[in-house]
Amino acid sequence: MTLAAMAIPSTSHPQASNPRQAMGAYGEHLAARVLQDQGMHILDRNWRCRYGEIDIVALDGDCLVVCEVKTRRGDAFGEAVEAVSFAKMMRLRRLAVAWLDEHRGTGADAIRIDVIGILRPPAGAATVRHVRGSLT
Repeated sequence: MTLAAMAIPSTSHPQASNPRQAMGAYGEHLAARVLQDQGMHILDRNWRCRYGEIDIVALDGDCLVVCEVKTRRGDAFGEAVEAVSFAKMMRLRRLAVAWLDEHRGTGADAIRIDVIGILRPPAGAATVRHVRGSLT
């Protein structure tokens, strides 16, 4: 896995119906922007099926990237990326296959599962940590 960390000013903040949803929407918006800045093409956001939800689906060259986004205000309970358990990774693999079954013709030759952790403290810039998974 490779890591990338950066500080991002928290200028735009998507609206949501409650603070927790607003925090999640902010994180997903920021994560999508980070992926686009890395040259990825966003194919889908918040895609749902009977197995669960994928936060972001992107294309990185010929690799389909399924991205889980975790946003936190602090690190008292560990880093945000640490919140993705082995069981969640297995669910994301199943979701990736389900997404591909529904969306044929993406041109993807491989699948990668990434996790983006965002720390958005009450004051100051947000910090983004992007953990790239291995290809499957």
